[in-house]
Amino acid sequence: MEFLYITIAVLLAIIIYAVVTYFRMKKAVTNLTQEQFIEGYRKAQLIDVREPKDFAAGHILGARNIPQSQLRQRYKEIREDKPVYLYDQNGARSGRVAIFLQKKGYNQLFQLQGGFKQWTGKIKSKN
Repeated sequence: MEFLYITIAVLLAIIIYAVVTYFRMKKAVTNLTQEQFIEGYRKAQLIDVREPKDFAAGHILGARNIPQSQLRQRYKEIREDKPVYLYDQNGARSGRVAIFLQKKGYNQLFQLQGGFKQWTGKIKSKN
C-alpha cells in the first residue's frame, strides 16, 4: 500500500512540474506559425538553439547558432533591445531557452511552432 502512495505522489509531482513549466513557457515566449515567423524574423535576431552538428546539417537562412548547451556562457551575444526569434528541432528546447532569457531580462521572445522539422522556407546547409 505504501508503494502505491509513493507512486501517486511521484506522478502528482511530475504533473505539477509539467503544468508549472507549461505556464512559465506560455508567459515567457510567443508561439508563432511559420507565416508569422517569416513576417518578423528578418527584423529580429534569429537564433538556432540546436547543437552545431544539427545547425551545419541545415538551418534557416540568416540564423545564428547559439546552442542551448552554451547558452549560459553566450546569452550576452543576444541583444535585449531587439526581438529574439528562437527555434530548435521540434519546439521543446527553444521554450526552455526562452524561460532562461526571460529571467535574464529579455522580453521580446518568439519561437517557431513545431521547430525546424516543420520549416518549409529557405534553408542553408554546409553539405
